[in-house]
Amino acid sequence: MLLRITQYGEPVLKEKGAPVTEFNDELRKLADDMVETMREAEGIGLAAQQIGKAIQMFVMEVPVYEDQDDPDYLYDGKHPPLDLIMPLAVINAELTLSGEEAPYEEGCLSFPGIRGKVERPTRLRMRFQDLDGNPHEIVCDGLFARIIQHEYDHTQGVLFIDRMNPRVLRPLESKIRRLRRDTRDFLKSQN
Repeated sequence: MLLRITQYGEPVLKEKGAPVTEFNDELRKLADDMVETMREAEGIGLAAQQIGKAIQMFVMEVPVYEDQDDPDYLYDGKHPPLDLIMPLAVINAELTLSGEEAPYEEGCLSFPGIRGKVERPTRLRMRFQDLDGNPHEIVCDGLFARIIQHEYDHTQGVLFIDRMNPRVLRPLESKIRRLRRDTRDFLKSQN
């Protein structure tokens, strides 16, 4: 089932998510709906805050391009093909960041039409739980690591614009204000 994606200006986007403690059919259904919503919106990641739930959960799907090598990653110490682990539902993630910071242009489904460069560490180690509560570990770099950091930030109530250098953010401010105003007007019309 497609879910409504929250837009910038909705308070839930700034809420730190509560840890997930129940691993059940309801959680699996939520993950399936989030993946369907992410794909329909042509995204590569979607956090629970983006569908109105302040919990420690996100889904992601690293795109595979024919002209590029697979990203460098280990999943529980192995390198399975991406199509075996994607889409990935991540619960209660804990990150350890490493590597130099590098800029990369990011967008966000909660900020339609707004993109900007964000500097983030290039490598990470993530410990997390799957939809059954089983523990896993991913070590990765590149786009894989960037998606994880962007979505993990959502679960902590941090937005990609919060990570932007002021020089990058300044030219986007009018679009961001317009989006916040449109969101406010939409929410008023729903009450």
